[in-house]
Amino acid sequence: MTNERRVLVHPDKATLAGAVAARFITKTLDLLDAQPIVHIVLTGGSMGSAVLEAVASSPARMSIDWSRVHFWWGDERWVPAGDADRNDRQSHEALLDDLDLPAENLHPFPASDSGLTLDEAAAAYAAELAEHAAEGLEHPVFDITFLGVGPDGHIASLFPHRSGISVTDQTVIAVRESPKPPPERLSLTRPVINSSQRVWMVLAGADKASALGLALAGASRDEVPVAGIKGRRRTVFFVDGDAAAEVPEALIARDY
Repeated sequence: MTNERRVLVHPDKATLAGAVAARFITKTLDLLDAQPIVHIVLTGGSMGSAVLEAVASSPARMSIDWSRVHFWWGDERWVPAGDADRNDRQSHEALLDDLDLPAENLHPFPASDSGLTLDEAAAAYAAELAEHAAEGLEHPVFDITFLGVGPDGHIASLFPHRSGISVTDQTVIAVRESPKPPPERLSLTRPVINSSQRVWMVLAGADKASALGLALAGASRDEVPVAGIKGRRRTVFFVDGDAAAEVPEALIARDY
């Protein structure tokens, strides 16, 4: 099985979200047939929420035993619990609140009002990852990791020209002075993301075209962090036509 990057292009955002949702449901069912627990990493942003909303609206979601699915997040904004800017709140509103999940299946990052400092929160999440890891590992093997990609090519809270993308000796980092507000965040590191079996990146809009084109052309991960992301089994960019504007035609598979 190849782990080469693939680009699947859809005509518009709504079709894109629906197609990713359908693929997610199908793949989760396949995974649950083969293993007892599935670990999923969620992302924030408009397309991250759109995909989850499409899952929520699909009758096929009822065929999944969600009690065997664990949800994590790739990064989080350092704001109070329940804040509208938190990725976990967006995920709950889009889908998770409808699934009646056991509390132990949800793994949000600590919030700024948790009583922890930012560094303590990073350590706490690293410890939670370790608690759910197989022997000899520092974190679970994520079956699917969803990522958004910023116009500057950032993924999670790993930004261009910042040290975070180069960290290899930690599973979670505290992010300060983020170029995108809020300035303080928590993020999984690149080695953790790249250890995922499948990385699914969902991009829409013309403002993402340059970053995607540069990543696929071999740009430096320090310049364009998404260029340094690759899952073990699959790395797929699910995009709309606008985001695909600078992708070489040979790399495109039109999913319509």
